[in-house]
Amino acid sequence: MDYLQWKVEDRIATISINKAPANALSSLVLKELSFLMNDLEKQEEVRVIVLHGEGRFFSAGADIKEFTTVETGEEFTQLAKYGQDLFEKMENFPKPIIAAIHGAALGGGLELAMGCHIRLVTKNAKLGLPELQLGLIPGFAGTQRLPRLVGSAKAFEMLFTSDTLTGEEAVQWGLANKAVDEEVLMDEALKMAKKIAQKGPISVASVIELSRYAKHQEFYHGVDQEAQLFGKVFTSEDGKEGISAFIEKRAPEFKGK
Repeated sequence: MDYLQWKVEDRIATISINKAPANALSSLVLKELSFLMNDLEKQEEVRVIVLHGEGRFFSAGADIKEFTTVETGEEFTQLAKYGQDLFEKMENFPKPIIAAIHGAALGGGLELAMGCHIRLVTKNAKLGLPELQLGLIPGFAGTQRLPRLVGSAKAFEMLFTSDTLTGEEAVQWGLANKAVDEEVLMDEALKMAKKIAQKGPISVASVIELSRYAKHQEFYHGVDQEAQLFGKVFTSEDGKEGISAFIEKRAPEFKGK
């Protein structure tokens, strides 16, 4: 693997995203994560997974530069569906996944974190879905998971304004479980993971399986529609302008086309 590092110790698998400088979720990172999750599911000694990012960020989002190589709306839709399917697999994974978030979890990075069962954050971390700032929309089920966690009013505010929450605010709004100082983040994540690892794996997996019934069918319809609109928005003039402006480090000029 080029961008993921992992180890297993005391029945806990620790996965590190290592793609400098921002741990962007390129298609290769997503494929490596998908492969690794399939492998860890088969390893009976693994009871809990802790996911975090190396360097300054958990993950600052999708790889925007990679989007310039995608041409058709259908390709963008398929890219969205790949990420959606991976994060859905993680949410339904039979072993708990704890996201240990520092620095920033933005865009696809937050969508990845929302696909985990538990989110621990540093107090000064930044969490948000800023895609509309680029004339784009979230594509990895962010428009569906965020309202379930923070409520529709706060989700609309975050999406429309592209404002972020601090780690402490994320806990207040139900987006994260606990906010801690950065120097103890991994210690706290491993402490929680060890507590969970002591539980019976069959009962833990059963709780995760039963949680699926808390979702309504509208969620899955919404995820499908998100992927379709993801492709439409990215191939619009505004979508292309937003990507170009981001790469050229200038303010975008949106024309509503």
